[in-house]
Amino acid sequence: MTIPENDLNEKSQEAIAVEGLTKRFGDVRAVDSVTFAVSEGELFGFLGPNGAGKTTTINMLTGLARLDAGRIQIAGIDCSRNPKAAQHLVGVVPDESNLYPELTGFDNLCFCAALQGMRKEPRQARARELLKMFGLEEAAHRKFAGYSKGMKRKLTIAAGIIHRPRILFLDEPTTGIDVASARQIRQLIADLHCDGTTIFLTTHYIEEAERLCDRIAFIVSGRIVRIDAVQNLIQPAQERNVMQVAFKNSVPRLEEKIAEAFPGLECQVQAANLIRIEASEPVPVGPLVRFLEGEGVDVLEAKRLRPSLEDVFVCITGIEADTMRKEKEKTGGGA
Repeated sequence: MTIPENDLNEKSQEAIAVEGLTKRFGDVRAVDSVTFAVSEGELFGFLGPNGAGKTTTINMLTGLARLDAGRIQIAGIDCSRNPKAAQHLVGVVPDESNLYPELTGFDNLCFCAALQGMRKEPRQARARELLKMFGLEEAAHRKFAGYSKGMKRKLTIAAGIIHRPRILFLDEPTTGIDVASARQIRQLIADLHCDGTTIFLTTHYIEEAERLCDRIAFIVSGRIVRIDAVQNLIQPAQERNVMQVAFKNSVPRLEEKIAEAFPGLECQVQAANLIRIEASEPVPVGPLVRFLEGEGVDVLEAKRLRPSLEDVFVCITGIEADTMRKEKEKTGGGA
């Protein structure tokens, strides 16, 4: 997709417009001719495994890495050659905190506000407002180094929005933190989106992307393989009928036996005692369970599943969601 010069300049409704974005590291193309646009007020997700090019893309968009080829416009401003041209409109939350461990939470926020040109009284008032919003009032005058991972992540996001940016870049915002903090951060992101902030979010958590994003780009090996609204991505999968059967004992050739007895069913063994069954027509639960019991299977549960974005992602990319999670846990970094 080519974005003409006039269109790039005239489409003010596009908060971000990118064409042919490319970044090489030696012989490796970390980002390979990526093209997309993000509308004003949209929450746009970049979803992919470790090493897919997510962080490299966000670094180029925010001026932390130089592009080798392509064009970037932020809020109608050409940032291809001058990455800082739209800095006043943008907030950035990197995958690793960029705040100062020796400063308190309050002082970190005030310092970030000062870098954005805010005067003393407004920046102090805004810092207090954000500390309250993020539930960090009691820790306001503690050194950042003593914060928990969840608290550090929340303060880093607060620092990214201290100047009320029109566009917010979030790189893996909930990686490596506890469940309660992740839930709070997702709610804060949703609230910012409702307030009209344009958000570009990278994540390897499929359920997070499905819950938060308006549209999603699947990125694999530096290339975008699909971009669409979440509902459009899921719709074809929802036309499939999916069932999961859990059983107590293991039976040889169970997958083949089901396929022979029920030709319209597609079976996939997911674990030693778990099988997934798909069909274009409703799965005949009673006959299926009776058949399994006749084959000596001790059925524990047979339940219908609602197809999700995970099913779509696996189908399009061939990458299992568990693989993405394990890679992220192993490396502890962004991709």
